[in-house]
Amino acid sequence: MARPRSSRRSRGSAEAAKYALSGLLVLIAASAFGAFFYEWMIIERPPKLDQTTYCPVDGPRATLVFLIDTSDPLPPPALKEVRTKLFDTADGLRPYGLLEIRTLNAAGEGHVIFTRCNPGDGSQLNAFTGNPALARKRWQESFQKPLAEVLQHGLEPAPSKTSPIMGTIQNIAIERFTGRANESKPKQLFVVSDMLEHTPEYSQYAGTLSFERYRKSPAFAKFRTDLHESEITLLVVQRRVARVNSVELVRFWHDWIRDNNGQFKEAVKLQGVD
Repeated sequence: MARPRSSRRSRGSAEAAKYALSGLLVLIAASAFGAFFYEWMIIERPPKLDQTTYCPVDGPRATLVFLIDTSDPLPPPALKEVRTKLFDTADGLRPYGLLEIRTLNAAGEGHVIFTRCNPGDGSQLNAFTGNPALARKRWQESFQKPLAEVLQHGLEPAPSKTSPIMGTIQNIAIERFTGRANESKPKQLFVVSDMLEHTPEYSQYAGTLSFERYRKSPAFAKFRTDLHESEITLLVVQRRVARVNSVELVRFWHDWIRDNNGQFKEAVKLQGVD
């Protein structure tokens, strides 16, 4: 006895629906895999890091240098302000960017008290590209805590009879701003000082602050450098004995920075007077 046609149609419709559902599930799975593969391909992988500085082995992604003049004591309010400014600026440093802190010394090289890259706090990672929890722990232990210790204990006064600000900036430019790995990357320099250059070649303790006087001095050729368009910010320490006109002093450094291929961002007077 032949089966009713309606039963055949019902079975055919059910099988068609089953195949359609299976095809839809396969399509969804393929789309999900495709999205995952696309994300895996386009997201930047964490670079290989130097285990001492936590900088990428092919160079930092940005450079931030703080030069702090400790040849005279910093007024307590200025010291607090510098620590806050430095920590806030470092906290905003892009992942794999270098933070270096130097203090002024008589040799004009700048004594390095901290040099380390921000390894990233894990917020830029996901489960496919890295381990966010491990990255945050590394950030705290290798960057945040050592920086806090340096800011607490590393800025003690180191009296000196000279203030080779220009020579130290020149040395920083050569070591941190020069070379193919650095020239195309963002570069910043903060100088914390009363900004009074004092060396045998040129001194701002006497004479005018005109750029022409400096140009005629031996310092002009000796300390000429290339700042490679790095952005320079002056955090000016105020002294109780005003040796020079502060407006003329800032104008001089504005001209000096531009003459040496830098970008003068701003000059800010720190709080407190020594």
